[in-house]
Amino acid sequence: MEKIKTNFKDLYIIKSDNHEDSRGYLREIYKKNLFKNQFIFDYYSFSKKNVLRGMHFQISDQQDKLITVIKGHIKDFCIDLRKNSKTFLKTFKLNLSAKNGMSLLIPKGFAHGFLALNKENIVLYKNSRYRKSTKEMGINIFDKDLGLRLKKKDYIVSDKDKKNLDLKTFLKKYKSL
Repeated sequence: MEKIKTNFKDLYIIKSDNHEDSRGYLREIYKKNLFKNQFIFDYYSFSKKNVLRGMHFQISDQQDKLITVIKGHIKDFCIDLRKNSKTFLKTFKLNLSAKNGMSLLIPKGFAHGFLALNKENIVLYKNSRYRKSTKEMGINIFDKDLGLRLKKKDYIVSDKDKKNLDLKTFLKKYKSL
């Protein structure tokens, strides 16, 4: 298991090998000694192809997240909303899949989302804080200011995500995370 730096402070790619044989494979996802983050809460999502989720965060009680694809393939997105960061308002994209053995460690202060690319996609989230629905917010994933350059398709987006703030409104109201 390897922790790979990115150009974003505290945002890491975690690379693990899939140990394969005729039965399938085994992959390590988390080793406590590799992370300073203390994860206390796990959940997973199932998404069909072309499901678009995001960009999610908690306005307070923010979470560090470790994102791992258990089945399928996603294009993962996050944006740095930390005011004093050198990468404030910059986006990061990475393909994560069950096959490529990569996970993404996202620190507090980022909004997160993804596009499901396979017929069936299962994504595991390890979190440093509990989910609080009253603190959940989002930035509209289609906002051009995010720079995600999503190709026009018939995406499947929740009604909740369709109502997310645009980036300018978030910045005007909250300034940063």
